[in-house]
Amino acid sequence: MVNALDTLTQKVCQQLAFIYRDVEGVDDYQALADQLMAEMRFPAEMHAVEPYQNLWSEQDVVMITYGDSIIDTDEKPLKTLQDFITDYIGNTINGVHILPFFPFSSDDGFSVIDYSSVNEALGDWQDILAIAANKRLMSDLVINHCSSRSLWFENFINGKGVGHDFFFTASPDDDLSAVVRPRTSPLLKEVETANGKQFSWCTFSHDQVDFDFRNPAVLRVFVSIIRQYLDMGVEIFRLDAVAFLWKIVGSKSINLPQTHEVVRLLRTLIEHAKPNAIVITETNIPNTQNLTYFGNANEAHAIYNFSLPPLLLNTLITGDCLYLKRWLMSMPPAQNGTTYFNFIASHDGIGLRPAEGLLTDQELNVLINTMKQFGGRISWRTSDEGQQKAYEINIALYDALQGTSAGPDKWGNARFICAHAIMLALEGIPGIYIHSLLATRNDEERLAHTHHNRSINRHRWQYEQLKQRLSDKQSHHQQIFSAMTELIHVRTQQPAFHPNAVQFTLHLGLQLFGFWRQSVDRKQSIFCISNITSEPQPLMLSELNLVITESWFDLIAKQEIRDTLERIILQPYQTVWLSNQANV
Repeated sequence: MVNALDTLTQKVCQQLAFIYRDVEGVDDYQALADQLMAEMRFPAEMHAVEPYQNLWSEQDVVMITYGDSIIDTDEKPLKTLQDFITDYIGNTINGVHILPFFPFSSDDGFSVIDYSSVNEALGDWQDILAIAANKRLMSDLVINHCSSRSLWFENFINGKGVGHDFFFTASPDDDLSAVVRPRTSPLLKEVETANGKQFSWCTFSHDQVDFDFRNPAVLRVFVSIIRQYLDMGVEIFRLDAVAFLWKIVGSKSINLPQTHEVVRLLRTLIEHAKPNAIVITETNIPNTQNLTYFGNANEAHAIYNFSLPPLLLNTLITGDCLYLKRWLMSMPPAQNGTTYFNFIASHDGIGLRPAEGLLTDQELNVLINTMKQFGGRISWRTSDEGQQKAYEINIALYDALQGTSAGPDKWGNARFICAHAIMLALEGIPGIYIHSLLATRNDEERLAHTHHNRSINRHRWQYEQLKQRLSDKQSHHQQIFSAMTELIHVRTQQPAFHPNAVQFTLHLGLQLFGFWRQSVDRKQSIFCISNITSEPQPLMLSELNLVITESWFDLIAKQEIRDTLERIILQPYQTVWLSNQANV
């Protein structure tokens, strides 16, 4: 009789055969599978993995933060983060994504020097375990590249030791014209090595040298890293920049079939090791390409919903929801076992590639020019035609929503809360950047110090100063934090906001943006409607399917709707969540 371990090994063998089918000299898939299984330390008696299982609920919300987004002179930042979570977050948010907390050389953590240790400036593994004890911990697996200052790359230069054969190289004479680039820097970095002059492949920067996954040793070392992270309490793996993982000279070297199969393989190993662990792919690419990382509910458990930030921002600065509405109507509902990871602000910028084909050039220009007016910066990439194109907008979301394309106005706070009320209600798991939760503004001082555009939205709070701001009722930080935590509290109590609950787009014109959610058991309905303009807008409740035999409530205002045929006025940027269940 074949046991579960043998069945899993056979599946891993098949996946390896697909990944390495065109790699010369790699053909002993059984031996490689055995090595990966040994790295994962699977028990002889393994749990069965049920397909199409939703490993999340309406109670899942993730706070995204750096390990040192809040600092205190008297303790390590990870301990300060834990203090903030205990004192201010409590049970409101149940997940925490700590951005790369490893030793690094640049890019605020994404040029990893050592994957196996915690950056001493932040704390240690005990601090990570302490946070994981009370929250679902999400960690980055920076799998496409590492730091040029890592021991592995030093060994590559020296031509011996672990890592000497880990890195992808090419020749300046190769045809690399088709390679898709997220940056304007040269793709190849000239390196003098013990084996002569080499040209390292650098998708992002010359301090971020790309791995060569054609070498199975690279896969093996990352599987061992995954095992360590699981031991340290990680439940959610964010596969950073994974779309670029597999390279073939002469191709676009993005979204290749081998990349997709590596994601499937890592999911196979992770879900058999920890039943509630999930894999999220971070693929900042056009929407239709991004959706392919779901596979057939056998690849990523969740994908970053990268088109949401630029489309929602476009909606709120123009007062017109046409493009957001079109996109939402066209988005496929996620199959059971998969979901969207929704966000509207992050440590990076507001990506513009995911808006390609969704916003017109004119709309993009309006968006870019408006964000510049509010202090934003633009990061660039090189297009397929060799031209420079806007890649992302770098700006703090609080400043991005301080006005419209007509300029700043008095509705900034209301607009900011409206954006989050929309995001929190959408199908998927919401991720909220800590600087949105705290209404942090553009950090011009940090930007001037680093000369990196992304630094504008990577402020470090002194904890004492932050506590003062959060205790001051006149402070916009306190006002936003209170409103946001209340919204999140309401959201997490509603079965109709389960990440896989039904969603249907409403047709209420272009000034009101709305959609309907229904719980999996069909008992709760919520109509989510937002006035996305700076003028009051009428809403005819008769245009909604409010069943007359039921009572209806606005969950946000905590008010009963007494007449389902009445006309109500939504104030500028007001959102209503109309539910047939007030207390669930």
